[in-house]
Amino acid sequence: MSLWTTGVSGAVAGLGVAVPIGAMGVLLVQEGMRDRRHAVAAASAVAVVDLAYAAVATALGPLVSSALSGVEAWVRLVAAAVLMAIAVRGLLASRRGAGSAAGSAAGPESGTGTDAGAASGGGPVRTFTRFAALTLINPTTALYFAALTTAQGAALTGPAAGAVFVGGVFVASFGWQQLLVAASGFAGARISATARAWTFRIGFGLVAVYAVKVALPLP
Repeated sequence: MSLWTTGVSGAVAGLGVAVPIGAMGVLLVQEGMRDRRHAVAAASAVAVVDLAYAAVATALGPLVSSALSGVEAWVRLVAAAVLMAIAVRGLLASRRGAGSAAGSAAGPESGTGTDAGAASGGGPVRTFTRFAALTLINPTTALYFAALTTAQGAALTGPAAGAVFVGGVFVASFGWQQLLVAASGFAGARISATARAWTFRIGFGLVAVYAVKVALPLP
């Protein structure tokens, strides 16, 4: 397999893990509608973790898979608990924002945006750290790359092939995550305050549903 083909394989692998919009995708969309700098930091964090998992899996694919196999259910429970906490906090912030906006000339956008921003807290560095941690506790990404790199076998032997594959993963994942937050920011600037408030409620509701999905089946 040529290095070009290896790079394309890495890009396809990166898109394979990034394009399906689960809980992290919903949270990225929320950040994109809220604040551009925070959203760019969040998207970068997800891509960096994808890069790290791909690098580890490329070097230690079979070992990564076996190391997570015994504790995967408990890792899923931790991830589900964190996601549910984010969903509940976001939904409560949306309700407070709607209530305070009723008597305010600023409207729902002001209340919801402020409370939702407070829910994320801190600056871009803190947002990067938070999204990196959330992505790290998702065992699906590690298992995905472990299975993929194990299947690739001899094609990824050698530092050059491994580096090109991992680079392809990062470029594809980073590009998709940034496109996602840019699109959500573009849409968020053009919808009404009421509709925007409801997108936050629906989005955090989806995060709650996904948290339940991640937790099942129970260990």
